[in-house]
Amino acid sequence: MYRPTGRVLTLLELLQSGGTRTAAELADRLGVEQRTVRRYVDQLIDLDVPVESVRGRYGGYRLARGHRLPPLMLTDEEALAVLLGLVAGRRAGLTTAAADTAGETASAKIRRVLPGHLAGRLAALLETLAFTDGTGALDAPDAGVLLTLADAVRHRRPVSVRYTDGAGRRSERTLHAYGIVAHSGRWYVTGRDAGIDEDRTFRLDRIADARALPGSFEPPAGPAPAQRLLSALATADYRHEVTLRIHGTVAQIRARLPAAVARLADPEPATGEDPAAERWRRVEIRAERLDWLPPVLASLDRPFVIDRPDELRDLVSALATRLASYARDESPGAPPERSAP
Repeated sequence: MYRPTGRVLTLLELLQSGGTRTAAELADRLGVEQRTVRRYVDQLIDLDVPVESVRGRYGGYRLARGHRLPPLMLTDEEALAVLLGLVAGRRAGLTTAAADTAGETASAKIRRVLPGHLAGRLAALLETLAFTDGTGALDAPDAGVLLTLADAVRHRRPVSVRYTDGAGRRSERTLHAYGIVAHSGRWYVTGRDAGIDEDRTFRLDRIADARALPGSFEPPAGPAPAQRLLSALATADYRHEVTLRIHGTVAQIRARLPAAVARLADPEPATGEDPAAERWRRVEIRAERLDWLPPVLASLDRPFVIDRPDELRDLVSALATRLASYARDESPGAPPERSAP
């Protein structure tokens, strides 16, 4: 049963969702009579909450525009969405310096008024969350799964997850989660699959449920979770294994073949070597298809040698022939030149 104060706060939450609410609708949602709704509205007005009464057939109550924002009431999912939006916007460089400052103060205000249990879970998420350079716009994650995994990372607790892989196979796994990473519009968790004792990367949108387990684990030393994710994506088990040698600097190669796509066998400069020096570098790529790779290699504008597979050599040769034909205007299906008007 709601107490009167609880009903007043619920009324405020309903009004904050926007639009005009009829007295009948509000009475039904609160489980009271319409005259009680009017009394609750008066209480909000006494608290300086700008509630307007709208007359007419479609009349009711709404929050007035142009007034100071009334006290916010957020569900767990809403608070998570707001904080993640602020963090992701700053991380992706989508805000100005002034907006960054406003975002930080807004984030601090929201976290300060959150209930203790939720504030702790969100703090765990913000401490364990990492972003790659290719973050982009992010899909909305399942709040329960995301917060449970963040808590497991922070406190180094095993977690049981129900996972569906890309082929539709379902399984239940025990995961020692190292970190949560946002990359290319998706959320991932990296960690050790205790059942097979191997490091794995899982997409959060494929996790149906996450449940903390008793016990603890010690995360290994080594790359940060974001780097683990990029390495996992670059070495995933795809149909084709491509090996190239490209003459250039690391920066020149990474401009077209980022870490999530290709692995450099020797990314660090040799002792005494100028980091900006151009030299032959071994590049390894795993891909389900090869048709996208010739245009990328052409855009590198660097000398390269294809070690394998032969199919890629054929595709690059075919692209070179087409480009040369277009440059000479000798392609078989070239449209006729238009005559001057």
